[in-house]
Amino acid sequence: MKVAVEANLSPVREYLSRQGYQVDTLDANQLENLGETQANYSAVVISGADQNLTGIQNVVVNCPIINAHGMTPEEIHQRIQAAGK
Repeated sequence: MKVAVEANLSPVREYLSRQGYQVDTLDANQLENLGETQANYSAVVISGADQNLTGIQNVVVNCPIINAHGMTPEEIHQRIQAAGK
């Protein structure tokens, strides 16, 4: 399973990688242009630091967006698994 994780979430990236996911890192510019690559991901994990997520949510419709704010890497993993069912 391939997921995209915002650049500032290194503990999440490391955890998901250890769980067998292919993890791509997204920076701010890539987040703004995510619509072009959304079909490549099973989930996108964002930090939630940018509360203006409307543009991202309007663009990314083919995979879940997980706001990692206040969540552990384990909780994020559970969300990804639940979204894949």
